[in-house]
Amino acid sequence: MTTSSRHFVLAAGGTGGHLTPAFALAHELERRGHHVALITDERGAAIPGKPDFLTAHVLPAGRFGKNPLRWPGGISAVLKGRAMAKRLFETFQPSAVIGFGGYPAMPALLGAQAMHIPTVIHDQNAVLGRVNRLMAGRVDAIATAYPDVDRLKPKYTNKVHLVGNPVRPGVLALREEPFPAFTEDGLFRVLVTGGSQGARVLSEVVPDGLSMLPPALRNRLQVTQQCRPEDLEAVRKRYADHDIPAELATYFEDMAATLADAHLFIGRAGASTIAELTAVGRPAILVPLPIATDDHQAANTREMVNAGGARSVRQTRFEAKELAKQIRAMAQKPETLANAAHAAWNCGRPKAASDLADLVEGFGGADMMDVIRVGENNARGASQEAPAPTGASRERPE
Repeated sequence: MTTSSRHFVLAAGGTGGHLTPAFALAHELERRGHHVALITDERGAAIPGKPDFLTAHVLPAGRFGKNPLRWPGGISAVLKGRAMAKRLFETFQPSAVIGFGGYPAMPALLGAQAMHIPTVIHDQNAVLGRVNRLMAGRVDAIATAYPDVDRLKPKYTNKVHLVGNPVRPGVLALREEPFPAFTEDGLFRVLVTGGSQGARVLSEVVPDGLSMLPPALRNRLQVTQQCRPEDLEAVRKRYADHDIPAELATYFEDMAATLADAHLFIGRAGASTIAELTAVGRPAILVPLPIATDDHQAANTREMVNAGGARSVRQTRFEAKELAKQIRAMAQKPETLANAAHAAWNCGRPKAASDLADLVEGFGGADMMDVIRVGENNARGASQEAPAPTGASRERPE
């Protein structure tokens, strides 16, 4: 799509889950010659990974919990943020404002709607988030990461566009690489991460579960695991006691390289994790975070599990014996694991950033048919062109 240079504002809460896709869209819009600004909170303004060209504006954002006594304060903060957003828009004159969820997105979206500026929301999860639910009826378009999204009312179907979750370029580059060779006598490389905060349950269960594997699998293990700092030495001892080689760290600088070598992933089911696993094509055993809002991590696993690319285990059932059982089922034969990898790959949406940029470019200067085109193609699950791994079909497995 060829367009003149325009201005766009992205609005997101200050967590990585909201900001990762916002940053990906910012990069794509900037690459196309547009000017982009960010509205967020203090955490978001300081978060690592924010593009240098992206100016952050911190606005008040009220929260609305279960206690009604706190609602007046929340409303007051939202109204103050809305007024500040309107003043920003008078100067910046955006063609559209795009919200990525989180309370800081609300005043920006409300301010845009008061000034008749087009608004779009993107939700990273398979359950529509609280702020996005509040705004869904008022926005011009709703971009989703999954074909089935809970808490999204059917009456909004006509403005829903399936685009996926944008992933980092370094990870996306691995999509063209074949699944690493997994043979009867080669290494079996397992990657374990627990999300941005780590996960103690993985540190407690995974070493013992791996020790219960049949010798044909256990003796070939090479583990890479993220741990909380306070768990590091205890986990190191567990692996040493089981005589399993393991590289442990609290943070992996080059996650793309780590993921490239992995045959199997074990970890949480956050939106960014699922997007990267499906972009690259890595089979997984997923343990949804039980306290995730609206149980959205469990919902995030559905598409990948139904395709055959992952297995989901509730944390209440996540014990060493159960983990060993699930790994045996996936990795007992090389072809079984390779098939699961391809099933995961088929769930990937590698053009998410580009498709989301196409969608927002459709407002304020472009033919609205461009927006309809993006929505119709994605709503029907159209294939997003990318080369399949060596010897793999593009068709999604039944």
